[in-house]
Amino acid sequence: MENRPPLPPFTRETAIQKVRMAEDGWNSRDPQKVALAYTEDSRWRNRAEFPVGRDAIIEFLTGKWSRELEYRLIKDLWAFTGNRIAVRFAYEWHDASGQWYRSYGNENWEFDAHGLMAWRYASINDHAIATNDRKFHWPQGRRPDDHPGLSDLGL
Repeated sequence: MENRPPLPPFTRETAIQKVRMAEDGWNSRDPQKVALAYTEDSRWRNRAEFPVGRDAIIEFLTGKWSRELEYRLIKDLWAFTGNRIAVRFAYEWHDASGQWYRSYGNENWEFDAHGLMAWRYASINDHAIATNDRKFHWPQGRRPDDHPGLSDLGL
């Protein structure tokens, strides 16, 4: 099996790196690419959905990004120990009618020895926002290194 560094046990530096790698992957909005960060039998809880395995993750993400348009995400490390990382995040998106939302959440991750995520538990809430209340304005894709994080934005 191929390793996906950084590998557990995590240090503060490697946990931050892992969080940014996850953020970058999700901001690509490429379900196939994102799914490669998870074990073949990865188990998720995402709101009230429970995908299991890469094929289900790809199906889930394909549907998500067909509904959540112009998706932009920021993740911040909350805590870590051994092979587990907790993050908080926010993302902005709009629906087909043009209504913008900011979705806030927390995730708990558990990794296998190869650095693949085996468990992902996500709790998420959506908040409708006006277009002029948006804070995530970078071009679609990876968040620029100089763009403020969640704390800097007051989120």
